Amino acid sequence: MTIEINLLPWREQRRVQRTRRFKQGLLLTLLVGLLIGWGISLHEKSLVRAGQARVALIQRDTDALTRDIQAMRDFRELRERMLKQIEVINELQSSRPLTIRVLDQLTATLVDGVYYTELDRRNDRLELSGVAASNRQVSDQMRALDNSSAFAIPLLSDVQSAEGPAAAKRFHMSVDQHPVDDSVAGAGS
Repeated sequence: MTIEINLLPWREQRRVQRTRRFKQGLLLTLLVGLLIGWGISLHEKSLVRAGQARVALIQRDTDALTRDIQAMRDFRELRERMLKQIEVINELQSSRPLTIRVLDQLTATLVDGVYYTELDRRNDRLELSGVAASNRQVSDQMRALDNSSAFAIPLLSDVQSAEGPAAAKRFHMSVDQHPVDDSVAGAGS
């Protein structure tokens, strides 16, 4: 008695089952691969968005710093202008007693018969133009200025005689001012 066993249907079923499992595994692997790819894509996009947000933040901060730097430059320029104005005002304030002293000394040293027609002051030098009745009065005026504590030796640059019987003498001279010490400046203000 021989028993015959037919193994073919069993093998066929096993082959169909293996093919089905292979296809399912392949499909599952494909789906997992797609999910992983999609996840990586989402992650990369989020990294790009985060980078763009950082760049935008840096750009905003850079713009704000640029505005601050410009405001600082403007402030420094304003400060420099104000310091120059303060310096000019201080110079004017400090020269105020000197101006009063010069005018007082000019009137105190004025000789009879002499009057000034023009006065020009540049730094510490006075340019004086005037009229006198005679050359002697011009000389007396120069001596009076020289004897003053406010002025140095005057320099006569021009004397012109007018025509006619009462010929007045037009003169032009320059004289330097002596510096003012603190006691005189304090008394003048």
